[in-house]
Amino acid sequence: MKKVIISRLFLYKHRFVIGYILLAIALAALLFAMPLISPDGLSEAEMESVVTSHDVSMNSILNGEIVDLPYHLLQKISISLFGLTAYSIKLPSMIIGVVLGFLIILLLNRWFKNNVAIIASVLTVLSAPFLFISGSGTPLIMLVFWPTLLLWLGSKIEGKTLPKTIYSIFFSIFLLLSIFTPYLCYFAVFVVLYTLIHPHLRFMLKSLPKAILVIGILIGLAALGTIGFELVRHPETLRELTFMSDFSWGHYFANIKDAFLPFFSWSGNIESVFLSPMIGLASLALALTGLISTAKGFFASRNSIASIFIVFTIILSGFNPLCAVLIIIPFAILTAHGIRYILEKWYGLFPENPYARVFGLIPIVTFLTIMIIASLQHYLFGYRYNPVVANEFIEDLSLIHEKVDTGTTILVQGGTLSYDFYKILEDKSDYTITTTPSNVYVDSGDSRVATLGKWPSKLPYGLSRIITSPKSTNSDRIYIYEGKKAN
Repeated sequence: MKKVIISRLFLYKHRFVIGYILLAIALAALLFAMPLISPDGLSEAEMESVVTSHDVSMNSILNGEIVDLPYHLLQKISISLFGLTAYSIKLPSMIIGVVLGFLIILLLNRWFKNNVAIIASVLTVLSAPFLFISGSGTPLIMLVFWPTLLLWLGSKIEGKTLPKTIYSIFFSIFLLLSIFTPYLCYFAVFVVLYTLIHPHLRFMLKSLPKAILVIGILIGLAALGTIGFELVRHPETLRELTFMSDFSWGHYFANIKDAFLPFFSWSGNIESVFLSPMIGLASLALALTGLISTAKGFFASRNSIASIFIVFTIILSGFNPLCAVLIIIPFAILTAHGIRYILEKWYGLFPENPYARVFGLIPIVTFLTIMIIASLQHYLFGYRYNPVVANEFIEDLSLIHEKVDTGTTILVQGGTLSYDFYKILEDKSDYTITTTPSNVYVDSGDSRVATLGKWPSKLPYGLSRIITSPKSTNSDRIYIYEGKKAN
């Protein structure tokens, strides 16, 4: 009987390629199904993003409306094509999330062996923070997208071979574009300083062709000129790029506390759109293992990036607590380091025993599988059934589409944001949006009026039914008045 050599089997020879393909398919399928599994309803930040996207026009750049302009333009196109629905609102983040997931996979594959890169990629793209930003209809995902893209391009420039010109040019261009995402101007400064301080990167910079250095300097000057031009014409734009609207230095450390409490609080009682804990104990232990394992080789660029990035994320979170999502990047790198360390130590115990090496993978694979399943369950059920977090999301839009007949006049209360948001619904459907009850005073016919929440004054129609939500509070979301005048 012919002896079977495992190394010659097709599945074994191409195991990493097959693994990457399956991971890519699973990632794309999961993210495009995100509206079905993401938090019920929309947050206030998502509604605000929709209003901003709706106002994007050809004159946006001239009017200084350049903050997260690519994202808002993509969201505007999505809503124009598919109407004002939860899916169209979240679609831009899902698309960018797929690209971001691929970039994380490519980055980890660039820095680590295939077996480590695949495992770390799975743990990262299925983590609660990554799924949250990929299912949120806000530009928050851009805060992670640009640094990940720049790190990957930087890894392509850096290497044993001569730096590649095309990657250097793209790096400069995307670094310029990234500064128009809030708070990433600090990241641009961080990249420049880190490159000048780190000895290996400084040597790599000197080895670049002179033409590339000139192009980089010109792009940098263009960035400074653009910022200066915007500062003169629209000072509010510069503030939006550097600080949150209600920022004050007195709240700086309080912002840092608010930023990271949801990530490492296991009580689950934090009032935030972030589900706590965003990082589980097992994942945290794996990342800490990776952090400790990099202590000896700290000055290698890929080792020090993760540690310094954590410090940078903490500093940035003082300006806006939402910046804490940047922890995804160092978390992915440190997780990979932790996995590499564990595998190397296990293989080191049995360097010549193939059976021990294989059977030793069983508890490791079991542990990682439990981590992945637990992370998915935590995200799927936490956002739906944790009352503190679930109440941050309002599902009125879905209830309107599902249970309110077209042609109904909808009375909106709750401020300018709510009215501006639902006014977009009027442009994309047959609903009529108003804030004035006198506009619905009709004595006859089959007129229907829906109010979002209980209207404070008496309406001229009889109450027909109440549409409820399964939320723990405010379950009576929409009141339907229909038919005849109330007595």
